[in-house]
Amino acid sequence: MPKIAVVILNWNGEVFLEKFLPSVTQYSNNQGIELYVADNNSSDNSVPFLKENYPKIKLILLDKNYGFAEGYNQALSKIEAEYFILLNSDVEVTENWILPIIDYMEKNKDVAAVQPKILAYNNKEYFEYAGAAGGFIDKFGYPFCRGRIISEVEKDEGQYDNITEIFWATGACMFVRADLYKKTGGLDADFFAHMEEIDLCWRLKNEGYKIVYSNESKIYHVGGGTLGSESPHKLFLNYRNNLLLLYKNLPASKLFFTIYFRLLLDGLSGLVYLASFKFSFFFAVIKAHFDFYSKIPIFRKKRKLLLQNNNKSNHKEILKKSIVFNFMIKKNKKFTDLEW
Repeated sequence: MPKIAVVILNWNGEVFLEKFLPSVTQYSNNQGIELYVADNNSSDNSVPFLKENYPKIKLILLDKNYGFAEGYNQALSKIEAEYFILLNSDVEVTENWILPIIDYMEKNKDVAAVQPKILAYNNKEYFEYAGAAGGFIDKFGYPFCRGRIISEVEKDEGQYDNITEIFWATGACMFVRADLYKKTGGLDADFFAHMEEIDLCWRLKNEGYKIVYSNESKIYHVGGGTLGSESPHKLFLNYRNNLLLLYKNLPASKLFFTIYFRLLLDGLSGLVYLASFKFSFFFAVIKAHFDFYSKIPIFRKKRKLLLQNNNKSNHKEILKKSIVFNFMIKKNKKFTDLEW
């Protein structure tokens, strides 16, 4: 059996560790599987709690809060394994959640990363917003999932019980080949948090590898554990990082058109926040745009390097239409309603 490392990145998450580590330890005890918690310099009781209650879990103590992206890069650089499983601290896993996916990846060497079925911990009959049954993006870079379009989350009725290629796997629970993770540079630290997993998957796909969803593994995710949905900072990260994602990975033929229209669409959404008296959200959008402009010189260099390794730029998992138009105007509320 290959060597597998389950790695949980923690920052002030003692309450989640206490609640969810029992399922992780219970269902991750196969031979060859090692459990790690990488701590982003927490100020709560996380580390003493782990040392006292889970002495067999390997601790990686980071000297500051590196965020999600660089936190994982720092931690995974210290781990030798064939497969990494990035797992959020607010996840309840289920029996036999690891081996079916590893077996599939062992048989399919062109698959770089796999995501399991992700259901909502607080409403277990429904998919979870952030990952559901696998991620996609539309022509303007807006992410959505099988099982979640914009704000509409579907009930799990077995409609996505298959193994299929997707565009991105959520960082809440991602199985990824360790050699490819390190070869491609891992998660981009300049994202800090949010959409860095989409960037990683896009880079892997551009190199010719596949990203896959498998229903043969199932987990339950709380979601929004570190930054709540009403956080202006989360909104800032999502707007800025989405622009960085597009600038970094789009082929030259689509770059100007897509970025231009995204800036217009972002501006419109900012005006909606302003009209709704959500001033902190309005200023978060403005801040995101200025921060994007400031990072263009850095990302121009990254883009140039990535273009040298791209084997593929057109992906069938990118919806060639607007997901917002489909949702708001055509009233397509389910993934199966979309016309590709």
